[in-house]
Amino acid sequence: MPYKHLFLSLALFATVGSATIHANDGKLLATAGLSQIEGAGGGGIVPWATLSGYDSQDQISVSVALSQVDLEDYRLNVQAVSASFYDKLELSLGHQRLDLKTLGGDIKMNIVGAKYKLYGDAVYSELPQISLGVQHKMLEDKAIANALGAKDTSGTDIYLAATKIHLGAIAGYNAVWNVTARATKANELGLLGFGGQGNDSYKVMLEASAGILFSRHLAVGVEYRQKPDNLGLKEDDWIDFFVTYIPSKSVSITAAYTKLGTIAGAPDQNGLYFSINGHL
Repeated sequence: MPYKHLFLSLALFATVGSATIHANDGKLLATAGLSQIEGAGGGGIVPWATLSGYDSQDQISVSVALSQVDLEDYRLNVQAVSASFYDKLELSLGHQRLDLKTLGGDIKMNIVGAKYKLYGDAVYSELPQISLGVQHKMLEDKAIANALGAKDTSGTDIYLAATKIHLGAIAGYNAVWNVTARATKANELGLLGFGGQGNDSYKVMLEASAGILFSRHLAVGVEYRQKPDNLGLKEDDWIDFFVTYIPSKSVSITAAYTKLGTIAGAPDQNGLYFSINGHL
């Protein structure tokens, strides 16, 4: 089935389900997190163990997101939709378009994801919530990845995430942290393909997020994402500093300053990230 048909089918199914079950009556405000740039629930660049919606054990939810990262030489646009089922399973679809601002043209990639909660609750259990996730990525535009020496133009990431929210932990404010271990072959998320010539093994990369909720509606924090360098292009780890405004369970808005380092040989790719998320 074509990717666009999959995207529309999941959006329609999830919307119908959530419309009848009212998932916004479920979890505490802000515990749904965001839709990260690969479509999974979490932060901006890191998937968390939390699922993408506000559904409880007898509810279904749907989330949609539009995100953009505007850098010196590139602009990444992301469209994502996800459905969360009974606070146990998340299914997601993401579409990325990397605009090559200085060279012209773009690179497009589609991502199909799933996440399953293995243990706990980020707020109420003593230990962190733990989830296992998978993201299968498929390049639409393969010429640049092939030219740079990528081994494949599709690939699958597998990750294990742990997330904990501590109520009143820092000067009376709620705090959240997440640690994710990702097994991946992806070059720049997969936008430059997967693996390299003679370098096609999975590597385990660490990712982390930490934040403080200064109110029920405002959160600030930082994220870090370790990345492999399969192509020998000095691919750098990523960092962002974010502010999220959450006026209600229906919508959240995030702005961030990103430090993405060298991308495809172009150094100092720093810029602004903006995302708007909607929940039903």
